[in-house]
Amino acid sequence: MTAPPLLLASTSPQRRAILAQLGIPFEAVAPDYHEHDPPGASAVELVRKHALGKARSLAAQAAGRPVLGVDTTVVLDGRSFGKAVDAAGAAGMLAELSGRTHEVVSGLCLLTAEWEIVEDETTAVAFRALTERDIAAYVASGEWEGRAGAYAIQGLGARLVERIEGDYLNVVGLPAVLLVRLLAARFPGLYGIG
Repeated sequence: MTAPPLLLASTSPQRRAILAQLGIPFEAVAPDYHEHDPPGASAVELVRKHALGKARSLAAQAAGRPVLGVDTTVVLDGRSFGKAVDAAGAAGMLAELSGRTHEVVSGLCLLTAEWEIVEDETTAVAFRALTERDIAAYVASGEWEGRAGAYAIQGLGARLVERIEGDYLNVVGLPAVLLVRLLAARFPGLYGIG
């Protein structure tokens, strides 16, 4: 039996690249979902809620395929760092992350017409102490654009990182260990897993 492609509720190039790397067939579609972050909600609550909302927004288009929704944020001292709006904002985020350990928190929703699962994954990322020159050079690269926490670990952002604990691909943009575990449990052998 041929595995049906996952319907990925995302246009993220990183998420598409990870699924391709894992050999999981998929079709990427922009979700019809608008994020709203109520005050006082935890990062875990928010990423789970957003992953579920993204997946549910495409459920009617699934045509028998599993739908995958993912949402990721960077958290330091209980505060979420989304995407910087400009270079100054990116520099400020990087300065705050410098020499400290933050968390990359992702929510993942996998759903079919019969069931839906929502889980989360957290990876700890320690930045080395960054100089003003380090930050300026990284911001000048433009790689921070469109990235939670204003960095991309799979690119030049690797220079900023001292160590990680947990799923590296979660930091890139998709909690792959969690996804593989869910696919193995729910679809044993179908995606070449389990």
